[in-house]
Amino acid sequence: MKSAYELAMERLAKTEPPPAGPLNAGQKARLAEIDRTYQGRLAEREIFLKQRLDQALAAQQPEEAVKIRQQLASEKSRLEEEREEEKERVRKRA
Repeated sequence: MKSAYELAMERLAKTEPPPAGPLNAGQKARLAEIDRTYQGRLAEREIFLKQRLDQALAAQQPEEAVKIRQQLASEKSRLEEEREEEKERVRKRA
């Protein structure tokens, strides 16, 4: 008798596409390039927003500081999402 977990995993396996084959050297290089590109973009945004945050804190503007922190979190999340989407497109071309 199978557990509910085993049954759920079987159903999930049926709905998922088959895994792609192993990545070739070109795909691996492209994935590494995507990582470097997005790390650079993220670092750029962090530096810019942290400078603005420091200015807001120095000017004793706590509301502005909160907005900047939220923007930083949003930017990080958006860039991570974009990076993963781009990497997934590369992986699907296998």
